[in-house]
Amino acid sequence: MQSKVPLLDKITQYIVRRKGKQVRPMFVFLCAKLGGEVTESTFRAATLVELLHTATLVHDDVVDESYERRGFFSLNALWKNKIAVLAGDYLLSRGLLLALNNKEFDLLAIGSESVQEMAEGELLQIEKARRLDIQEDVYYDIISKKTASLLASACSAGIASTTKTDPTLVAKMKEFGTKIGIAFQIRDDLFDFGDEDVGKPLGIDIKEKKMTLPLIYALNNATKKEKRYIINIVKNHNTKPEKVREVIQFVRQSGGIEYAKEAMYRYREEAFEILHSFPESPSRYSLEQLVVFVTERKK
Repeated sequence: MQSKVPLLDKITQYIVRRKGKQVRPMFVFLCAKLGGEVTESTFRAATLVELLHTATLVHDDVVDESYERRGFFSLNALWKNKIAVLAGDYLLSRGLLLALNNKEFDLLAIGSESVQEMAEGELLQIEKARRLDIQEDVYYDIISKKTASLLASACSAGIASTTKTDPTLVAKMKEFGTKIGIAFQIRDDLFDFGDEDVGKPLGIDIKEKKMTLPLIYALNNATKKEKRYIINIVKNHNTKPEKVREVIQFVRQSGGIEYAKEAMYRYREEAFEILHSFPESPSRYSLEQLVVFVTERKK
């Protein structure tokens, strides 16, 4: 992570001090162990995934105009948008160069594809947010690219680091990671409407005009009058706390919470089916527990 630019060193030290749960590198190591013994390539895969993830968080804070991340000031809050974007670019390039410089071309391909999909997902979400006309198939397309692609790359890169000659296993673990990533995002959606002590403020997705699965379901099962009213709030009154509470109540009463939970558990079960095609082992058991954690987490 070291650079000859003092400002970059200062920024990367700040990032390292406030690192998160590092769930994605855990997926890399555990998926690697499904295929064999952890290698130097596995460590590079875990590093690549974490660098890409951190870069996307830095860029997301700029895009969302967010000034806080994990209880700390975001980079754009401290150093403004221009420096934050460049710092995110630096992290991204460091991750890809790590794979390239070590001739890990399979990891480079996995990481590059994930970066492309995340950018596509973010742009698709921005495009659809203008009209708030998102249906479930578009929602799943967005989160498959924006959220699930990085978890998919973590799982596929992990097993690729120990089974380089078996593309079938790599594809299988990519599918596993995609399903976990979708379940992970639905869990995040549910926080917006819950009353638990969670890591983000209630209604933050509504304020950012993000169409989440509980809200999509509620709108699809509402009368035309209710739909117009709720969409008007999300479009034009999304900064008023009392109006945001109205939307949350509307979603709760419509059965949107229960519907989203069912979808989340369905994707989790599909992921377990893939996982259970591997023989029993400590790493398989740990992966099961990690999957439960990301779908039952409180923040």
